[in-house]
Amino acid sequence: MLRIEKDSGGCVTKLRLSGRIQSDQIASIQSEMGDDCTSKILDLREVMLVDLAVVRFLITCEDEGIELLQCPPYVREWMLRERAEGAQPGSPDSD
Repeated sequence: MLRIEKDSGGCVTKLRLSGRIQSDQIASIQSEMGDDCTSKILDLREVMLVDLAVVRFLITCEDEGIELLQCPPYVREWMLRERAEGAQPGSPDSD
């Protein structure tokens, strides 16, 4: 189960995510981040489990300038592997 705690101050939106994040919850996270603040932060300290779609979503977030705080080491490693695989010629995601 995913818990989202939102903290907005100034023009910074920070979401503290806790628990298990599954692909069907990405829209909820995007909705919570959908304000006009220029600085957005996802605090992943209490995230226990993610799936592949969430890893790809987090990569996109980072590419869009969203800061990932306290990212669990296994999630960071998975993100690095996904980025590397996506950059290899002939991979299904490189089309």
